[in-house]
Amino acid sequence: MSKLGIIGGLGPMATANLSELIIRMTEANTDQEHLETVVLNCPSVPDRTSFILGKSTQNPYPDLLALGKTLESLEVSQIAIPCITAHYFHKELSENINVPIINPIEETCKILKANGVESAGIMATEGTIQSKIFASELEKHNITPIIPDEKHQEIVTSIIYDYVKANKIPRLEDFFLVKTHLYELGAQAVILGCTELHIVKKLYQVGNGVIDVVDVLASNAITRCGKKVKDKYQVLFERENIQNEVL
Repeated sequence: MSKLGIIGGLGPMATANLSELIIRMTEANTDQEHLETVVLNCPSVPDRTSFILGKSTQNPYPDLLALGKTLESLEVSQIAIPCITAHYFHKELSENINVPIINPIEETCKILKANGVESAGIMATEGTIQSKIFASELEKHNITPIIPDEKHQEIVTSIIYDYVKANKIPRLEDFFLVKTHLYELGAQAVILGCTELHIVKKLYQVGNGVIDVVDVLASNAITRCGKKVKDKYQVLFERENIQNEVL
């Protein structure tokens, strides 16, 4: 039986949301039909953004590798990492762990490309933005990345760190300030490119034109481990008229 391994705790809420979403999205009528998972919840892993931006010398890679090797020893079939910024280390981890690691960045870009999206706004940590791990993948798919200006990036950072990671409810108006800004810059879609931002979509109606990396990661985890995604979760992105979206 296929088994999913999750490198979690990056942060804890994102890990809990992924686990819950996998359960909700799986076509199952009994406990036994659900996906078997092994979750290593390790919030002590150093902050990925701080290291990438040079604000900290604590490299999270050794911890991520150790967690991945532990999951490998437990014979998982796939590994999911519900932290997009941690995918800065995706290539190096994949080369040293003998288990496939799902790449939600690549899978998100594939969905946008299939829907004819030519430009996409990115809401993510400063580490993800500055390292261009999402922007570079979008460009590989001939999609123009749209990045928030400094003022609006500060709002995104606040949503992630001051609200979600601090276990506080984020404000919908902050989200829509950034979403509207990205559309005004020419985005045809907005990527929730940080797993912490899933909570915004979970709590509020954010409209179409938004794709959530946690949805993408959960869907891929289910199918790659041999289970079926419920019909109502088959479509992870829908385009809509921009004028309607930002109202």
